[in-house]
Amino acid sequence: MTLPRTATTFAPPVMEARRWLDGVIHPSDRPLLNVSQAAPVDPPPAPLREAMADIVINVPEAHLYGPVLGLPALRAEVAQQWSAGYGGTVTPDQVAITSGCNQAFAAAIATLCAEGDEVIIPVPYYFNHRMWMDMSGVKTVPLRAGDGMIPSVEDAAKLITPRTRAIALVSPNNPCGVEYPGETLRSFMDLARKLGIALIVDETYRDFDSRSGAPHDLFADPHWDDTLIQLYSFSKAYRLTGHRVGAVIAGTARLAEIEKFLDTVTICPNQLGQRAALWGMQNLGEWLAGERLEILDRRAAITENFHLLEDKGWKLLGCGAYFAYVQHPFAMSSTDLARLLVKEAGVLLLPGTMFMPNDVPGGERQLRIAFANIDRAGVATLFNRLSSLSL
Repeated sequence: MTLPRTATTFAPPVMEARRWLDGVIHPSDRPLLNVSQAAPVDPPPAPLREAMADIVINVPEAHLYGPVLGLPALRAEVAQQWSAGYGGTVTPDQVAITSGCNQAFAAAIATLCAEGDEVIIPVPYYFNHRMWMDMSGVKTVPLRAGDGMIPSVEDAAKLITPRTRAIALVSPNNPCGVEYPGETLRSFMDLARKLGIALIVDETYRDFDSRSGAPHDLFADPHWDDTLIQLYSFSKAYRLTGHRVGAVIAGTARLAEIEKFLDTVTICPNQLGQRAALWGMQNLGEWLAGERLEILDRRAAITENFHLLEDKGWKLLGCGAYFAYVQHPFAMSSTDLARLLVKEAGVLLLPGTMFMPNDVPGGERQLRIAFANIDRAGVATLFNRLSSLSL
C-alpha cells in the first residue's frame, strides 16, 4: 500500500516538544525557560501596530485578493533595498512575496524537482526543509557540516548525481547559528552553476548577521539569476510571525513557475502582512538596527558565559542569529535529555536528533538553544540550570 504524502515524514518537532510540557508543573521560583522555537514572542512594535490598525480600517484593498506574486510596492522595495545592500542589481520582477519563508522554500522545490530527484542540504538541517522534501517525493542528501559547522563545497561535489537538482543552504544557519563566509557561498554558487543546478540560500536571519556590510557578493554577479534562489522572512525582522510574510528572489522564468504554485496554494499572500512589511521596511530601519544589536548582545552573553557549561564537559559548536548549538556530556540520547530537562531543569529546547537523519550520527549528543527570547539574565539562568544538572 502506498503511503499518503504526509505519512512519509515525521511529526512537526516544535509541536512534539510542546507536548513534553503536558502534566509538568513548574514552580513559581523556577518558571519554564522556553528556548525551543526560533520566533519572537513579542508583538510588532507599537508604531507598526498602529499603522496596521489604520490599514485595516482605511485600506479596503487590504481585505481583498491581491496579485499572486505580491504587492508591487513591496516587491519594488525589496528590490531597491537588496540592490543597495548587496551591491548588485535586483529588479521588482525578480521578487515574489510568499506566505512565510517556509512557503518560499516549498515553492522553489516545486519548480525544481520531480519524484525521485535529489537536493543536497547540510546537516544538521532545518527540519521543515526535510519535511517538505519528504512529502514531495524528493530525496534529501545530507552533507555533513565540517569545522565550525560550515559545509565544504568539495564534500558537496562528491554527492552530486544525475538526479541532483539543487543545493540548499541556510545562513545565518538554523539550527547551528553560524554565518557562512561569503567565499563559502560563492564557491557553492560556482559549483551549482558549473553543474547546471540551483543554489538555494535561505537568509531568514540576515537582519541579525554580526558582520557589517553585505554577507556575500552573489547578487553582484550580473547573471546571478541563472543559479541563485534566495529566500527571506519578514517575520523575524518585524515580529510578523502570525501574518506569514516571506519572499523569494529568483529569475523571472523561475517566478513564473512559482506563480503556478502560489496561485494554487494561497492565491495571494496575506494582504495586511504585506502592507505591514512594507511599512516596516520604509519606517523601522533604526528600530531594526536596535533589535539586531540586542540579539548580538544575547549572542555575546552566550559566548561569555559558556565557560559555566564548558567546565562541565559541554561544547559550543555554533552560535549566532537566534541560536546556540551545543554538545552535551551525558551518557544518554539528546532526545531523552531534552525530555528530562523539562522536568529537572524547567528548560524546553530541541534535541539534535530533530535536525539529523536517523542514519547520520551526531544528533544524539547535540542540542539547539533558541535564545532570541531570553536576555542576558535569562542566559545566566539557563546556564546555571544546565550546569547544575547531575545525571
